[in-house]
Amino acid sequence: MSRYIARRLLLAIPVLIGASFFIFFLVYALPGDPIRALAGDRPLPAGVAAELRERFNLDDNVFVQYLKYVGGLLQGDLGIDFSGRPVADTISQRLPVTIQLAVVAIVIEAIIGLIAGILAGIRRGGFLDNLVLVSTTFLIAIPVFVLGFTLQYFLGVQIPLFPISGANEGLLSFVLPGFALASASMAYVARLLRTSLAENLRNDYVRTARAKGLPERLVIGKHTLRNSLIAVVTFIGADFGTLMGGAIITEGIFNLPGIGSAVFDAVRSQEGTVVVGITTFLIFVYIFFNLVADVLYAALDPRIRYD
Repeated sequence: MSRYIARRLLLAIPVLIGASFFIFFLVYALPGDPIRALAGDRPLPAGVAAELRERFNLDDNVFVQYLKYVGGLLQGDLGIDFSGRPVADTISQRLPVTIQLAVVAIVIEAIIGLIAGILAGIRRGGFLDNLVLVSTTFLIAIPVFVLGFTLQYFLGVQIPLFPISGANEGLLSFVLPGFALASASMAYVARLLRTSLAENLRNDYVRTARAKGLPERLVIGKHTLRNSLIAVVTFIGADFGTLMGGAIITEGIFNLPGIGSAVFDAVRSQEGTVVVGITTFLIFVYIFFNLVADVLYAALDPRIRYD
C-alpha cells in the first residue's frame, strides 16, 4: 500500500506542472493589459507602471514567467497579487467558506443520492425507480445557475426558509448553495448505486443468502450494498475536489466569499499568479481525495489490494 501511495504522489507532480502551466498560459493569453486594468480610469504614471511590470515579470514571455513562478513555488511561495498580498493568505482566508460549502454539498449528495439509489435499486421497474430516473434526469439537465436562482426565489424569497446571500448565518447559509452545487453529482450517485445494486442483487451469492432464509435487510445491507458502494465511494471521494473547484458559479449566485469567487475576480483582473496558485492548490486537493477514495477500496472489499 505504501508503494502505491508513493507512486500516486509521484504521478501527481507532472499533473500539477501540466495543469498549472495550462492555466498560466490561458491567463497570459487573455486580451488586455492587467496594469492598465489595475489603474482603472486614471492611468498610472509611466514609472509606476514600469516598476509594476518589472516586479510581476510582465515584460517576460509566458515561459519565463512560468519558470520564475515555479522557482518560487518550489520554495513554498505561491506568489503575490497586484496589491502585494500573498496568494497563500487569500487561500487561507477564503478556503473555510469553500470547505463548508463542499462539505454541505457532499453530505446532501451522499444522503439523498444513497437513499434514492437504494430505493430505486431494490424496486427496479417500480414507481420509486421511475421517480428517481425522472428526477435525476431533471437535475442533470438543468444548469446550476438556473437551479440556484430557482432555489433562491422559492425557498429564500417566497418561502423564507434559508438565507439567499452571504455566509453570516452559519450552516443555514450553505443549504441552498450546497444543494445547487450537489444537484448533478447527487443524481449521478443515485443512478450509479441503483445500477450497481440492481446488478448485484442478481448474483448467485444473493440467491444463496435468500435460500438460507436470511432476512432481506441482511441480504441487502450486509451482502449486496457493501459491494455496490465501491463505485459510489470512488465517485464521492473524487467529487469533493471537483465540488471545491467548481464552486465559482454557485459562490457567485449566493455571494459567498470563497475560493471560487477569488478565482473569478483574479481572472477578470488577469492576475495569473493568483489563478495559478489557487488552481494548483485545488488540483492537489483533488488528487488527495482521489487517493483517499482508492485507499478506502480495501476497507470496503478485502479482495482489492495495492502492491
